[in-house]
Amino acid sequence: MEKHIKKEQSELLVDYANFLIETGNKSIAENGRFNLVLSGGSSPKALFTLLTRDEYREQLDWQKVYFFFGDERYVPAEDADYNGLMAQNYLFEPLGIAAPQIFLVNTALAPEACAADYEKRIGEHFGEAQWRFDFMMLGMGGDAHTASLFPGTSILPVQEVGVRAVLIKPEVWRISMTAALINQSKEVAFLTFGESKAEALHHVWEGEYNPNMYPSQLIKPLDGHLHWFVDEAAAASMP
Repeated sequence: MEKHIKKEQSELLVDYANFLIETGNKSIAENGRFNLVLSGGSSPKALFTLLTRDEYREQLDWQKVYFFFGDERYVPAEDADYNGLMAQNYLFEPLGIAAPQIFLVNTALAPEACAADYEKRIGEHFGEAQWRFDFMMLGMGGDAHTASLFPGTSILPVQEVGVRAVLIKPEVWRISMTAALINQSKEVAFLTFGESKAEALHHVWEGEYNPNMYPSQLIKPLDGHLHWFVDEAAAASMP
């Protein structure tokens, strides 16, 4: 595990963006494409805005990037909480990303069918090759969840590589990649900032292994690298 700790959130975002661009260029040079998994929620918004600035727009061949989502809220695609809509407004449209490069989650389907459909499309993209993303972007909540791997939920013990529908509270569904799929990625990079994450981060980094309570502990790339990009506020509880 490699830790990148910056004093300010602005420094952290630049460090993260630079690492993403570097990984993307390496992937394109080696394989002709960059398979990038985006995280949801509000945290990536500032990062997306940064990536659309001229200095980053011109550093990567964005037409060779394929975009996926580690998880999605089970809401209509036009809902403000739909992760794909936020990415569309703050990343895809400003960069002029074509629709065939974007793998959105089809929440018009029933939850289980929605997860199966997304899993099928991931399989079609990789073909006979292993489902191995080049860059897995993750965030972490104050309860130590990541993607939609929430404490105590049914998806946590799942060993299969794939996508699942998970009920995180009564009548609230999420669609999420399993920890097994996330852990096949080449580069897994958490972006976590703010004092509200300090306690959870302390448990994930320093506490006993208890992924049912602290699901981010499940993230351990099998043949890749794990990076944590955090600010000093989030790392405040560290020794």
